[in-house]
Amino acid sequence: MNRTARAVDAAIGMYQRRISPRKGWSCAHRVAHGGPSCSGAVRDAVRSRGVLGGAGFSVLQFLACYRAASMLMGTEVRGVCCCGPIPIPFRF
Repeated sequence: MNRTARAVDAAIGMYQRRISPRKGWSCAHRVAHGGPSCSGAVRDAVRSRGVLGGAGFSVLQFLACYRAASMLMGTEVRGVCCCGPIPIPFRF
């Protein structure tokens, strides 16, 4: 990993350790489909593809999370997607 990828990886890791456990919900994609959260999936992409290679994957991941949030709107699940620049509301 280059320096930029290490910095992004460290920032995501800090988010996962310090912020995510305290916010009280998980991302919609993880709730709907299981597997890693958005932050975990994006972190894996940055580690394996680098920052630029992981950027396209990140956009697709956040889009999938948005779609999962839309799907969950009809259920009794509530929360906000855990990652990304725009919070994605859903119910629980």
